[in-house]
Amino acid sequence: MDKYEALSKPVARCISKLSNQIRRRIDALASKDEFSGAQGRVLHFILSQPEELFQRDVEEEFGLRPPTATEILKKMEQNGLIRREPTAYDARLKQIIVSEKAMQYQKPVMDGLMQLEEDLTEGISKEELAVFLQVVEKMTENMARAGMQQP
Repeated sequence: MDKYEALSKPVARCISKLSNQIRRRIDALASKDEFSGAQGRVLHFILSQPEELFQRDVEEEFGLRPPTATEILKKMEQNGLIRREPTAYDARLKQIIVSEKAMQYQKPVMDGLMQLEEDLTEGISKEELAVFLQVVEKMTENMARAGMQQP
């Protein structure tokens, strides 16, 4: 199969469609009165992390540029969901601390994410899932490499 035959089912379009479905599902877990969908996605990520978390971790997880991550975290701080505090070992480095207000969302968020994972992987074997994850990782690396080559 040549590369033009592969375009009959474009990979980018398939991934985009799945990404939109996942985003809508996660947005539905967010409390629309308390925070936006983007803030909700970041909050879901923050709540699922067992260790120290910093802005660079959010940037890497979501592929965000620093100004975008800064803006989302600033709004989350204004909404009382997080605090950013300097670490004892480097005052320039600000650790993201989840507030009590945000903790009330932890169980529904984690339950929702577990259900999403179950729904996404239903009927998929461990072997198929391992191959999928390897392919996605390679595609992510390809996109990062291609992004560096563009002017």
